[in-house]
Amino acid sequence: MRSITWNIQDEWQPLEAVMVGIGVGMGPVPKLEDTYDPQSRKHVAKGTYPREADVTRELDALADALSARGILIKRPEAKGFNQVFARDIGVVIDHAFVLSSMVEDREQEKAGIMGMLDCNPGLVHRPPSDVRLEGGDIMPMHDEIWVGCASDEDFATYTTARTNHKAAEWLGELFPNREIRVLELQKSDHDSRCNALHLDCCLAPLGMGHLLVHPAGFKRPEQLHALLHRYDESQVCEVTAEEMEHMMCNVFSITPDAVISDKRFSRTNAILKNWGYDVVEVDLQETSKMGGLLRCTTLPLRRTPVI
Repeated sequence: MRSITWNIQDEWQPLEAVMVGIGVGMGPVPKLEDTYDPQSRKHVAKGTYPREADVTRELDALADALSARGILIKRPEAKGFNQVFARDIGVVIDHAFVLSSMVEDREQEKAGIMGMLDCNPGLVHRPPSDVRLEGGDIMPMHDEIWVGCASDEDFATYTTARTNHKAAEWLGELFPNREIRVLELQKSDHDSRCNALHLDCCLAPLGMGHLLVHPAGFKRPEQLHALLHRYDESQVCEVTAEEMEHMMCNVFSITPDAVISDKRFSRTNAILKNWGYDVVEVDLQETSKMGGLLRCTTLPLRRTPVI
C-alpha cells in the first residue's frame, strides 16, 4: 500500500484521503453466541443479518460517492475475514496513527492496514497491554480529544465496553498539547436501544458548530452537560433511542459544511439541510444491521490542515 502523510486535526476539515471498509470476506451469518454487539445479535436472531454481497455493494457505493468528491480512497488489503468497520482499527490524530486494542475476536482485522502502517512505522502508536480502545470512541477536536469510555465496573461486565479510562490517560500522554475530555457511555450486551457501542453512536459534532446527540447514551449527566454548555439550543438535535439504534448519530463529515448520511434518516437529514449542510445521502441499511454506519465504516487518513 502506497505511503500517505497522515494529518487529522478534527472531525470535519476537508477530507483528502480515507480508508473505507470492505464487505468481501465478512463471511456467513455468525452463530448467535459468536456475536459481540446487541444489534448484530438481534438480526441474527431475527434471520435478517446482512449478506456479504449486499454489504459489499453498499460499501463500494459509499467509496464511489467519496471518490466522486475528489477524495483519495484506500481499502483494507487483507481479505478472508470481516473488515467492514475500518474506523475501529485505529485513529489518526495529528500526524500519527494510534492503533486500536480491539476485542480478541477482531484482532485479525488489523492485517488489512499493516501495509499502510509499515510505510510510516515511526509514526504508529501501539497501546500498552492494559490500554483498550477502538477508533469509534475517539474524536480529535481542535485542541481536545473526546474519548468515549466505559467505567471500570462496566468494562469488566460488558462485551460492548471497548475503551477504558487507561486509554484516555494514555492518549493524554501521547498528545500533551490536547486536553482529554472523557465521556462515559451506557452499555448493554442485549438491548441496542440502551447501548452506546461507541461514542460516535450517540454523538456527532459537526463543522458549522452543530451537534447530533442521544443524551441517554451517556452514563454521567454532568459530563454531557459540560459538553452541551458549549452549544446554543438551536445548534443541537436530540436523537431518540430508536433513532440512535438505527445509527442516526453516525454520520460522517467530509467538509465543514458537507455530511454523508443514510438516505433513510428523513428527520435528521432535514434538520441538517435546514442548518445549511450539504447532505450526501447513501444507502447503508444492510451494513447498519451489524451495529455501525458511516463513521464506523470510514477511517480518515488526511484532512486539509488547519492554517
